[in-house]
Amino acid sequence: MLEPSALSLVPPVVVVVLAIVLRRPILSLLIGALVGLAMLNPVEMLSNFAAASLKVMVDETIGWLILVCGGFGALIALLVRTGGAAAFGSFALRFCKGPRSSLLMTFLLGIVIFIDDYLNALTVGETMKRITDKFKISREMLAYVVDSTAAPICVLVPLSTWAVFFGGLLVDNNIAVEGQGIAVYIQAIPYMLYAWFAVLLVPLVVLGVIPLFGPMKKAQLQAIQEQPQVDPAQYNEVQTADEYAVKAVEESFESADSHGKLYNFLLPILLLVAFTVYFDIDVYKGLLATFAVTLPFYMLQKLMPFAEMIEKMLDGFKSMLPAIGTVIAAFIFKDVCDQLLLPQFVIDSLSPFMTAGYLPAVVFLAMAILAFATGSSWGIFAVTIPIVMPLAVAVDANIPLVIGALLSASSFGSQACFYSDSTVLAAQGSGCNLMSHAITQLPYTLIAAACAFVGFLVIA
Repeated sequence: MLEPSALSLVPPVVVVVLAIVLRRPILSLLIGALVGLAMLNPVEMLSNFAAASLKVMVDETIGWLILVCGGFGALIALLVRTGGAAAFGSFALRFCKGPRSSLLMTFLLGIVIFIDDYLNALTVGETMKRITDKFKISREMLAYVVDSTAAPICVLVPLSTWAVFFGGLLVDNNIAVEGQGIAVYIQAIPYMLYAWFAVLLVPLVVLGVIPLFGPMKKAQLQAIQEQPQVDPAQYNEVQTADEYAVKAVEESFESADSHGKLYNFLLPILLLVAFTVYFDIDVYKGLLATFAVTLPFYMLQKLMPFAEMIEKMLDGFKSMLPAIGTVIAAFIFKDVCDQLLLPQFVIDSLSPFMTAGYLPAVVFLAMAILAFATGSSWGIFAVTIPIVMPLAVAVDANIPLVIGALLSASSFGSQACFYSDSTVLAAQGSGCNLMSHAITQLPYTLIAAACAFVGFLVIA
């Protein structure tokens, strides 16, 4: 029988190193999964890979993700084609007088769209990228602001998909009584330190209190000098896919109605938020209801033939395939890490430090490493909460504080991991190369994580 061991760290290390060196996240994830399966059973490696990939593809979460991401792509394509997105850009320019004000507007828009991190990342990035382009702000900087107001904001607001999911897990694991999951979740919000620091860091960076440095500074200098963000000689299949997605949207802008109306942008966005709330924070049902209203609304205005609407929606769906492919590969990789008992090894290794005073900080550190290594934020929480919470009770730790540490680790993994769904979609929505976004924002996520770690030590 397989026992947790340090060998389970090999596949995550392989993935991170290959992702940085090759700048090919999908290939890196698949190689990492194959390495892990070879460690388990080299003879059955390919058969087990086929089984793992099929298991992921029949997973309800993956099906939901494909439909939601594709649906967002379809809606964005319609907003662009009708001229609504361009009209919003013209409207927003009245309030954006320079680089800082445009980034602050991006930040505020990210706070307002708190319902879901997917909705946030795709909507805010797509809405603001042509405004920030006007002021020579790098797409990497835009993607950082978008990513910092995606998962972190959704974690801090109890009316979000994150709150609903994690509140349900608290009930399922008997940490909260039936019907009180959200109430217990709310008690932990003040202790979700990473999310607080990540959000507060954005205006400090935008206003120059914390100066740009490292890869982000280089990216910003290239944007000011109007140099390409990525050397064409280093293009790979992911970058080519990113190019395809960006090209599809740009072609939609070129064919867009030059007399677009602002309400053709605002109405679908407001409907999407309203319907998502109405359907108990279900983004997919919110999308379907939004299409049911938006399509007839556009047809009554005779903005385009119905056949062209469907064609544009399909183009929009296809533009999301690079993001969908990366997330699917990340889920396959996570499944392999689970088979190698990676979560159990990390927890077992740190269990000697599990005292009331150190537990929150140790939990945050351990779960943050796991979330970063596997690209899983919700999955890691679901796997580890039955292990961590009994420990918290046993050492008489502050339960809301430990929950806050777990949620902090989840939001860190969602933002910092190179191949997490939130990182992928923030890059996609902002029109930024995935690896460029991941590498440029990493130093800032580590600053927030370090502040959170110290905060947990001090509070506990």
